[in-house]
Amino acid sequence: MQYITFDEKRPMDLVLLGRVAVDFNPVDYFHPLAECTTFKKYVGGSPANIAVGVSRHGLKAGFFARVSDDQFGDFVTDFFKKEGIDVTKIRRCEHGEKIGLTFTEILSPTESSILMYRNCIADLQLDPADIDEEYIKNTKAILISGTSLAASPSREAALKAVMLAKKNGTVIIFDIDYRPYNWVSEDEISIYYSLVAKESDIIMGSREEFNLTERLIEEGRSDEESAAAWHKEQAKIVIIKHGKEGSTAYTNDGNRYSIKPFPVTALKSFGGGDGYGSGFLYGLFEGWEMIDCLEFGSAEAAMMVASHSCSEDLPGPDEVHAFIKESKEKYGEMIARA
Repeated sequence: MQYITFDEKRPMDLVLLGRVAVDFNPVDYFHPLAECTTFKKYVGGSPANIAVGVSRHGLKAGFFARVSDDQFGDFVTDFFKKEGIDVTKIRRCEHGEKIGLTFTEILSPTESSILMYRNCIADLQLDPADIDEEYIKNTKAILISGTSLAASPSREAALKAVMLAKKNGTVIIFDIDYRPYNWVSEDEISIYYSLVAKESDIIMGSREEFNLTERLIEEGRSDEESAAAWHKEQAKIVIIKHGKEGSTAYTNDGNRYSIKPFPVTALKSFGGGDGYGSGFLYGLFEGWEMIDCLEFGSAEAAMMVASHSCSEDLPGPDEVHAFIKESKEKYGEMIARA
């Protein structure tokens, strides 16, 4: 069953709004960050990675963002252009704000941390004036990353995009994407997350992210209670992730679809969510059954935690299908499906 209907007459598939950053991942990993001396530079930021992922699957993606007016701004926009992502709505900052820098610490395949530089940050300078209604009219769906709601004027830009998407019948996807930096309080988080969640057709997040979203509404909800509550608003699909325990999609007809993670030899413990998002959304745009969308997303997530980067190593669809086939032959069907 198809739970989301996309307007096939629109030329753009997905427009994303949120953080574009630069990642520095250590080449001499499995050591504390203080001991690492060599790093490889990648485009980063969850919505940026998802944009790359869906583009490699053949979808047409665009982006609302602000980046720094310097060499790092050139780096990310040039990478997007190479990937076929439309950059006409990415603007340069005008007052010296800098793109976010992320230094990752990969201590082991299961233990990683992130050191962020986000003072005077470029992505949160996205302005309501940057949001073009015609651009939203011409896309099938828009993805709002929760990090964009952390401060003004970016939060107003994100809310304007949601309002215009609603007005024009554009599907709204909310990737909660909680990061602690730039937020002032948990009350603030709950206020803005819940505002966007109430207008969204698809909501994706971890159990912890849903707890933050619902903090001022009703604390202590189970997954089933959370899904039912958001279905009473606008959501057709609510995805709640539990890391190594897998994830479940709750649909507004009362069904639920669960998936287990694919076994993989991990290199790092981050990046899986971005692969999951791009893989799942690709399946949705292709009109697949829900369990197949989840399986594809879960497989792509596994591939990403086994890779060094979160953008450069994103796979194409043939690679993901081959990974699924090989994994099932080795581990069996129940590894992929719950």
